Amino acid sequence: MNKKLVSVLILCGLCMPNMAMVSFAKEPFKGHIEETNTYNKETDPTFTNEVETLTQEKTIELTVSQVLAGTTSIEGDEFFAEVSEDVLAGSGVLLPKGTVAHGTIKNIVDPKRMGRDGYIELGFDYLITPDGREIPIEGGMTSKLHPAKSIAKTTAENIGYTAVGGAYGAVAAVELLGLEGAVVSQGYTLLGGAAIGGVIALGMSLFRKGKDVLIAPGDEIKVKIKSTEAIPVMTHESVRQEEIKYAGLDVLIYDIFLEKDPFDNLNTISLDLIIKNYSKTDFSSFDIALVSDLRHSYNPSIFTDYKNSLAMKNIKRGESVSGILSFSVDNPKREHWLVFYDKRTRKPLAKISINNAMKDLKITDLEKQKKKRRKKDKMVF
Repeated sequence: MNKKLVSVLILCGLCMPNMAMVSFAKEPFKGHIEETNTYNKETDPTFTNEVETLTQEKTIELTVSQVLAGTTSIEGDEFFAEVSEDVLAGSGVLLPKGTVAHGTIKNIVDPKRMGRDGYIELGFDYLITPDGREIPIEGGMTSKLHPAKSIAKTTAENIGYTAVGGAYGAVAAVELLGLEGAVVSQGYTLLGGAAIGGVIALGMSLFRKGKDVLIAPGDEIKVKIKSTEAIPVMTHESVRQEEIKYAGLDVLIYDIFLEKDPFDNLNTISLDLIIKNYSKTDFSSFDIALVSDLRHSYNPSIFTDYKNSLAMKNIKRGESVSGILSFSVDNPKREHWLVFYDKRTRKPLAKISINNAMKDLKITDLEKQKKKRRKKDKMVF
């Protein structure tokens, strides 16, 4: 009897956990993902409470990431471009700098006779923001000149060719018949030579082909883009670049110029700034550099026409200076930081984002424009 009781107890002990598991299995597992991962735009510091659309075909500046050329590209080729300037809307940023646009080549037209250049037509279908959002769009651009501009350009070039041909014809007449012949003929030999040379040059210009289209990485294109999708507006703080502050060093950038060199290349960034150095460190121009997002470093340029240039200037402790710092860079459209280094260790002590400074300047300009509009509205009423 005792043995049977023990057996029953053992059997019950083995079965009870299994029964508990079965009954527990009937109860569905409760996860916490849906409860804690719910998006709330009112509490998310990344976005404002505003939404905007691109229904007005807003023009956006983009830089392509690969070569688009009439000689190597074909219709249907895909490519990517990057938004080079923040697109502002409301009280924040609609499309931050760095947003990627996906596009395809719609049409390529080869250069033609009479000096008519080739052109390319591009189409865009969606954007990818730095935070991973995909936005469907409609947009496009063409490198084709306006017909009036194209005709004026071709006509001017053909006139130039005719003038050069006429000059060569006149010189050839002098060489063949000599100055005596020109004197005896009262200059008709010169006029005849110039006329013949001009006709030949004009004929050559009519058969001359225009240039192939070429859009290289870093080249800026302006694209009209529209989208009916409501896009949440991001706060200015959420798209600001990280900076390093150094106690006692205050740098105020009042203006930023993108300038061309003597060879007409846009490769110079000039900063109009005030440097207040109340830190424990002295700085010279050798301790200041402009550093790109590709980690290329550029020292202040001494070849500048600004009388108040800070190149070769020492900024001592307790001193405040104002002036211009210019830097010759590879691509002024890339992201850059103004960096102050420790003399001994070359460790960065301070990093000031040029991109942030440009945003602040743009926001200030927009606020000034709003104030002017308000004043005009008050005057009207």
